[in-house]
Amino acid sequence: MTEPVFSTADIQALWLTVKLAGIVTLLLLIISTPLALWLSETDRQRRLKTSVQALVALPLVLPPTVLGFYLLLAFSPDSWLGQTLHTLGVGQLAFSFPGLVIASMIYSLPFVVQPLVNAFDAIGQRQLEAAATLGAGRWDTFRYITLPLAKPGFITAAVLGFAHTIGEFGVVLMIGGNIPGETRVASVQIYDHVEALAYPQAHALSAFLLVLSFIVLLLVYGRRSQKGVKGWL
Repeated sequence: MTEPVFSTADIQALWLTVKLAGIVTLLLLIISTPLALWLSETDRQRRLKTSVQALVALPLVLPPTVLGFYLLLAFSPDSWLGQTLHTLGVGQLAFSFPGLVIASMIYSLPFVVQPLVNAFDAIGQRQLEAAATLGAGRWDTFRYITLPLAKPGFITAAVLGFAHTIGEFGVVLMIGGNIPGETRVASVQIYDHVEALAYPQAHALSAFLLVLSFIVLLLVYGRRSQKGVKGWL
């Protein structure tokens, strides 16, 4: 009888990875939309805007272990944040799934914000000013004009955020550790297989993630091409 391609631990890690990526993507879209709108519309306070842009893009150049290390310190029970959370009854974030969600959101933030900024910038001000002239409020303008026109940007942001979260390793290992069913995601499971010299299992899991990521990106860029949207992001 042949052994299954994926073990129970592999399936558990894959499910946890998809769960993490889904939650992170949803939360990032909610948080990043007003932030991207502000970045695309702000002409005043250029120094503040530049500082926010640099802060958002920091995970792109910062080693994941560095970000994970400082988040680990911030989440520790001895820090002011850890003590505040303990006082509020939230509990410890380090080596927990909620802590993993927060860390992943910070690390994947630029992959969601930047496509949204590009999409909002591409709309321009003419249609928005015309809507304002006709008496449309800010919410109506966003709902009926900005949101439909920026739909390709939202799709790209969601897919890049999801795919990037799936591929995280350094941050999730530093913050989440390696707790089965709680913080052991697919990338950590692959690392465990390699450490145990279980290369066939590592290959199967890696190949699955590779094919999944490629298919998702292929669908997104195929859709963008059909709609005539240019550019990588």
